[in-house]
Amino acid sequence: MKEQLTGLWKRYNTLLGLIVLFVFSSLVSDAFLSARNLLNVLRQISINGIIAVGMTFVILTAGIDLSVGAVLAMVACLCAGVVKFYGGGFFFMLAAGVTAGIVLGAVNGLVITKGKIQPFIVTLASMTSIRGLAFLYSKGRPIILGEEMPSALHFLGEGYVGPVPVPVILFLVILVASSLILRRTVLGRYVYAIGGNEEAARLSGIKVDFYKIVVYSLCGLFTAIAAVIALGRLGVGNGDLGLGYELNAIAAVVIGGTNLMGGSGTMEGTFIGAVVLGILSNILNLLGVGSFFQQILKGVIIVAAVLLSRKKE
Repeated sequence: MKEQLTGLWKRYNTLLGLIVLFVFSSLVSDAFLSARNLLNVLRQISINGIIAVGMTFVILTAGIDLSVGAVLAMVACLCAGVVKFYGGGFFFMLAAGVTAGIVLGAVNGLVITKGKIQPFIVTLASMTSIRGLAFLYSKGRPIILGEEMPSALHFLGEGYVGPVPVPVILFLVILVASSLILRRTVLGRYVYAIGGNEEAARLSGIKVDFYKIVVYSLCGLFTAIAAVIALGRLGVGNGDLGLGYELNAIAAVVIGGTNLMGGSGTMEGTFIGAVVLGILSNILNLLGVGSFFQQILKGVIIVAAVLLSRKKE
């Protein structure tokens, strides 16, 4: 019986933690359980959640991508510029942004695989370079859309389908699709195999370099989608956008139980991790806790999540 309980705890501790946090939040704040507040939490986690989905693919291969915040800024600036300076419509803007995200992700993957350089170093360098490129493109000034914002873009960022915000729907669709990819496709099986033992995967005939490039391209794609949503919400492309987003995405993935060494983890866990961070930020804001203390608490939770994941092994 004790072994069974231990096994259940190891398997579901993240979900149990979410339940405990949810109950605690509902007890300490009357405003927490309101439909408006809960939908607001989901809206707030949607952008970070979409980026975290892409980050999950990367971390499952034992990689890391520190450039996602900078990619978001670059894509947002590019999309805003396409509309503001070149009179591009929504679909042209979307195509440009998505293409840029995929290309930037693929470049990371190419340098990592062909240059045989650690992902941490490559993406740290690209984080700096891409953000510099965003400032260069925008000439160091915010690109404000104002009345020039396409209605479809505004709908993506601020629209609703019934009572549910559009960004939340997009996040859930991407999450479900990515979960199916991991569970039921060759790409998913290869992602787990590469993260579990890269050399064994290579010897078994898997084109490791190719699939790593695909994974980093996927991360760039999802970050680009998040950038378009952020632009729709804010109406501004700015080189400062996305600062710290890479840490939030990594935190969601780690809290969700994905092993930083690769090979194990789920999209469902990443969703739970993103929700935990969203509820935590929300309840601390409702209780009037300062942002500095929130940063400290987030760091403590990440360390605790890593310790728990190590105990599962």
